[in-house]
Amino acid sequence: MNSDSILLLDGLALVYRAFYAVRGLTGPAGEPTNALFGFVRMVRQLRAWWKPSRTVAAFDGGSPERRLALCPAYKAQRPPMPDDLRSQLPLVNEYLALAGIPSVRIDRQEADDVLATLADRAAAAGTLVRIATGDKDLMQLVSDRIRLVAPAKTEQELDAPGVLAKTGVRPDQIVDWLALIGDNADNIPGVPGIGPKTAAKLLERFGTLESCLARAAEIESAHLRETIQTGAATARLNVGLVVLDRDVPGVPAWPDIPTPDEDTAALDDFFARHGMHKLRKTDAPPPPPPPPPAPAAPAPRQLSLF
Repeated sequence: MNSDSILLLDGLALVYRAFYAVRGLTGPAGEPTNALFGFVRMVRQLRAWWKPSRTVAAFDGGSPERRLALCPAYKAQRPPMPDDLRSQLPLVNEYLALAGIPSVRIDRQEADDVLATLADRAAAAGTLVRIATGDKDLMQLVSDRIRLVAPAKTEQELDAPGVLAKTGVRPDQIVDWLALIGDNADNIPGVPGIGPKTAAKLLERFGTLESCLARAAEIESAHLRETIQTGAATARLNVGLVVLDRDVPGVPAWPDIPTPDEDTAALDDFFARHGMHKLRKTDAPPPPPPPPPAPAAPAPRQLSLF
């Protein structure tokens, strides 16, 4: 838990995770608050465990033109955001502002590329970077100064040996590995017939995708050799979809990003307004429950004739 470290949040991914993990939570006016509650709890747990000197959230601003030009169907399979989740995004933004956590959103740029840009710059400045995400694309960033942490398993982090153990390839091979197997989450088709283990074995032997394609004749299995040769164009196209942009225009320079400045009193008021008293930091108790109804007056005695 390095004192000179930063925590980068894959904002929308964490919000979605919170939305589906916490169900049926509403505020005093009946408004949905489950995603907000789960998001705040995750962020607080991550910050309490890793104790970063700074925290920054990145949010999706849409798909870049370069990816859509390569594959018009990129992410096209994703369903629309649920209304009950969309209505909570302004609340998430309000929480981040009050908590002193800067957020970055660039039009027509994905959060993954923004995270890659921020992480690369911070690591170049000698800072240890942890990215809270469940997205395997970001494994390509892992290095001696960049690690991934699981949003739901706060104490776990993924370093370079962890990436190798998890996938069978090094972080610098993740792009080629994903280019071969594809990514259903992003609607990226892989090379038919190539799964994660086969892709890992090919990259272990040949080192890179291009070397594998150039030396395909050395593959002993005729079926696999034909599969690789037939799928070469798909794999090469996928590289352009998977590789992250580490210099996104418009991302603020690291010194220009505000340092943490939490407004505790305003946060307490925010949580109180939305009925989230467990998240408040002051000792102020939640409002007392309403008094029990007064006992009903005894019914008048009636004369019995029997």
